[in-house]
Amino acid sequence: MKHRNTALSAVMGLGLAAALGTAIPAQAAPHTATAAQFVGSDHGSAGTKAFFEAVMKSVAEKQAAHPGAASVTVVYDASQAPSFQSEISASAQIWNSSVSNVKLQSGSGGGDFSYREGNDPQGSYASTDGHGSGYIFLDYAQNQEYSSTRVVAHETGHVLGLPDHYEGPCSELMSGGGPGPSCTNPNPDAQERSNVDSLWQNGFAKALHKAVAAQR
Repeated sequence: MKHRNTALSAVMGLGLAAALGTAIPAQAAPHTATAAQFVGSDHGSAGTKAFFEAVMKSVAEKQAAHPGAASVTVVYDASQAPSFQSEISASAQIWNSSVSNVKLQSGSGGGDFSYREGNDPQGSYASTDGHGSGYIFLDYAQNQEYSSTRVVAHETGHVLGLPDHYEGPCSELMSGGGPGPSCTNPNPDAQERSNVDSLWQNGFAKALHKAVAAQR
């Protein structure tokens, strides 16, 4: 992953980072890019933290009036990724059945983050501008070479606050493409599930407090 000179941009993902840019049209040219290789990055943790905080800020602002909610709902918009509707839905179901303190819910327009699709030689990635405008880009070729549901679930893990850990085993979702294309596991392991629950139990309370204070 690498950062470019777009202000406050932070990019991480299963493959190399891509620059923060405009939306990729839903009807992009079909499956012509070369699949990107999966590599780690020293900047991965910072990028994941930025995305997590951006999504958290968006959620906090919407839910400030309901501080007693048992779990946080994060709304995603999949309308710009029509080719991956089933994988996105499966990813949401996987995460919703794996963690308790945050839930993913499909919506349209004004979601906390969105999915997009297209061709990018650098592969799939998650990106944010640091202001609550985050999206997951899904590369066609990479999703052909690797298990698409694993790709989507992995990138969604970034939204929930998890960094890449490419040296991990196939049983670890955030190992991404490290174990190779033969790895099709789309489920987070016990430690990853625990980490997400901890982040949204403790971190969200702080973000919510700030949002409430800002409204006074």
